[in-house]
Amino acid sequence: MDFGVYDGAGRNRPFRAIKILLAGGFGVGKTTLVGAVSEIRPLRTEEPLTEGSLRTDSTAGVEGKTTTTVAMDFGRITLRSDLVLYLFGTPGQQRFWFMWDELAIGALGAVVLADTRRLADSFPAIDYFERRQIPFIVAVNCFDGARLYDPEDVRLALDLEPGLPIIQCDARSRDSAKEVLIALVEHVLMTASEEPLSGIA
Repeated sequence: MDFGVYDGAGRNRPFRAIKILLAGGFGVGKTTLVGAVSEIRPLRTEEPLTEGSLRTDSTAGVEGKTTTTVAMDFGRITLRSDLVLYLFGTPGQQRFWFMWDELAIGALGAVVLADTRRLADSFPAIDYFERRQIPFIVAVNCFDGARLYDPEDVRLALDLEPGLPIIQCDARSRDSAKEVLIALVEHVLMTASEEPLSGIA
């Protein structure tokens, strides 16, 4: 997205907004990461888990979770005066996946947040971005008490391409969340530079 912004000299410079998605399984830490890194109070659409939803959504591994995102999380990070990053966290439960198509429109790339205790929950997000050819990386959220795995073991378990970045993070830490987003932007730039030029025989 491009807009106009005036610099100190009164010149009109293009203003760019970059859209990034954050996806992953239920309770993997998407809302936490958006809240940790956003410079504004994040927009959240969390609702309490009810007895009815507990019959639909498994809380195995996240028994202490009492709320769930039903639409999206939204945060903003200003990188420069003319460059802003908008971060959209997607809902994790299958019954809300219809929101993903709307949120994915115009996205530059995505982060798949993973929990090694429930690694299979990452497959739907990975499959979604692969099928739509949206560049993504995998960020393993290191929960307290969870076993740490070598990134290459995670790559093998998720059947990921050799060059796809897999990094460890703490979704509660602003600095760690920033490193995740920097890794994604670097991956997107590298992916774009590797694409063949169209129209050349």
